[in-house]
Amino acid sequence: MFTVIDWIVLVAYLLVSLFIGLWVSRGNKNLKEYMLGGGSMPWVAVGISLIATSVSATTFLGAPADVYGDNMTFLMFQIGAFLSIFVVGFVFIPRFRNAGINSAYELFEVRYSRGVRRLAAVFYCLHLLLRTGILLYAPSLVLAQILHVDLRYAIIVSAAVAIFYTWFGGIKAVIWTDVMQFIVFFGGGALVLILIANSVGGFGEMAAMASEAGKTKWWDASFDISNARTLISAGFAYAILEIAIRGCDQQFVQRYLSCKDVKAANRSSVLSMVLGVIVSILFYWVGAALYVYYQMAKAAPLPEGIGQNDVFPHFIVNGLPVGITGLIVAAICAAAMSSLSGAINSLSNTMEKDILGFKEDEGMGGLKRAKLWTVFWGVLGVFGALFAATQQGSLLKNALFFTGLFTGPLLGMFLLAFFIKNVRPWAVVVSVLCGMGSLVLVQGIPVFSVPAVLGGIFSWPWMPFISMSTTIIVAVLISLVTKLVSKK
Repeated sequence: MFTVIDWIVLVAYLLVSLFIGLWVSRGNKNLKEYMLGGGSMPWVAVGISLIATSVSATTFLGAPADVYGDNMTFLMFQIGAFLSIFVVGFVFIPRFRNAGINSAYELFEVRYSRGVRRLAAVFYCLHLLLRTGILLYAPSLVLAQILHVDLRYAIIVSAAVAIFYTWFGGIKAVIWTDVMQFIVFFGGGALVLILIANSVGGFGEMAAMASEAGKTKWWDASFDISNARTLISAGFAYAILEIAIRGCDQQFVQRYLSCKDVKAANRSSVLSMVLGVIVSILFYWVGAALYVYYQMAKAAPLPEGIGQNDVFPHFIVNGLPVGITGLIVAAICAAAMSSLSGAINSLSNTMEKDILGFKEDEGMGGLKRAKLWTVFWGVLGVFGALFAATQQGSLLKNALFFTGLFTGPLLGMFLLAFFIKNVRPWAVVVSVLCGMGSLVLVQGIPVFSVPAVLGGIFSWPWMPFISMSTTIIVAVLISLVTKLVSKK
């Protein structure tokens, strides 16, 4: 039951988040301070912010639910994350830092044209807006159930707090609130694990029962590409998705540029990967612990017919001491607000610099516009969450579809810009459209229930790899053909 003390804990957390945004806003004198923190943010804080933005509330709620219903084989995704760190560290970060840019997609104007830069920025904005709506809706659905409030109020309140402190403090507020949110987020998960372990006879006893139930299985060396829980899918294909996110996402690039140099940016990237592994292990163990608590030790009854996604919320309300419930709900809010604040800040920067093309030396006018764009994208994110609430299909399938649709071609564009010369701007556009079209063949269009022509062959981690590869192959073929034609 959510008590008065729990409400006090939750409200106190929200007020602290607002205070941090107001406190750090004092140093924002221009657009560079607002968007990049003056290029002097501590790499440790940036690294924590990177992982806080990455994990989102779906990790807090989804990872335990996944293990409760299956096992820990998705831990193999961390192999892909480990591989991506080297690629991003050696290929992407040095190029971003040494190019003297303020946005990831500014490189496309230097390499190709203003139109290609705008196209990449529009793709990114569409992807992030759709993703943000889903990431805001999913935890709000749980918060509405726990707090017994209307879903719309849960969405609007958590979004309003994030919009407010991001509007005031910019990237500094995003990074420093991310640090606090990560502490609450991680501490909440660790506290739940400790409480469950103590209630079933200690961690050793809990681990033994989890292993007996098959919940601790994390390795599958199979090369079955149709299964996401295999080494080839989780270790190789997922690495492409991680490279696309860590190397092409403006949320990440903006944080790399907020560090003082290449070395600091790489340190923040490595730190985020290490923390990501720790967070994944923690919340997968929370899922295993919940299974032991309810199914093995029978420490408490579950309502009849409850689904795996509802087990953790049920435990939060009924299995935690007074005050701790408020802290865990605050952790869910923390994850949701972290995802939203980072998204709207990077969307504001992308709108100002990449789509509209305003320069950095526009004085306070640029800062005022950036703040307006922060509110604009925040409100759109709320509408996106409200729209997600009306959808009947699988939110996960829709989110994965849009991730592959946009991130794969964007990664292909960056690799073409880095390594393939003499690709014309129009060829880049055609190849990107072909890359997006390739996903329709293998995945269909889940939003409109359009079936896939080649469905069932590839599991979801392969989608960014397919769209990226198609983009690069088509661009290279067009360049070869046009080169041969010009010689005749």
